[in-house]
Amino acid sequence: MATTEDVTIGKLLLAEYDRVKEEQKTRIGFRDNLLYVTLAVTVTVLIGASQTHRAAVLLALPAATSILGWTYLANDQKISAIGNYIRAHLGPRLGELAGQGTSPFEWETAHRGDTRRKQRKIIQCAVDLTTFSGVPLAALAAFWTSGSGTPLTVTASALEAIAIVVLGAQIILYAETDS
Repeated sequence: MATTEDVTIGKLLLAEYDRVKEEQKTRIGFRDNLLYVTLAVTVTVLIGASQTHRAAVLLALPAATSILGWTYLANDQKISAIGNYIRAHLGPRLGELAGQGTSPFEWETAHRGDTRRKQRKIIQCAVDLTTFSGVPLAALAAFWTSGSGTPLTVTASALEAIAIVVLGAQIILYAETDS
């Protein structure tokens, strides 16, 4: 049986750090794989539309990318939240306990000081917008210009367009390009 000497605040905080970093690592892998899945879905839908000569097949692309994009964005937000939590709360608490006064996890802040970080974040935002909004909007435009829509498919495409635009706005709002 553990004694109170075996359990300290420092040990608990280090265990918490290990767990949140593990969650962050898992989420990063999952988030990054969503880009590959989205690419595969895009190619599959475009091949399907080309082979069947049915523009309505293109409506599968915005539906799929909406779901994949929201999942990507949710994971990206959690990854950032974990980093913020470590920088603002967990690291400083451990630093105080260690008598340092600063976080012992310098990497959590050091990598953010890169002079090209803002540029990379803007480029990543552009990639995310292209992947999850630009390509599906292009598919919708191709569907609309095909003239083969029924009232049901045109209504569905309008709803998809709204979802894609909202997703794009959220991608921009959550892009941490300022720091």
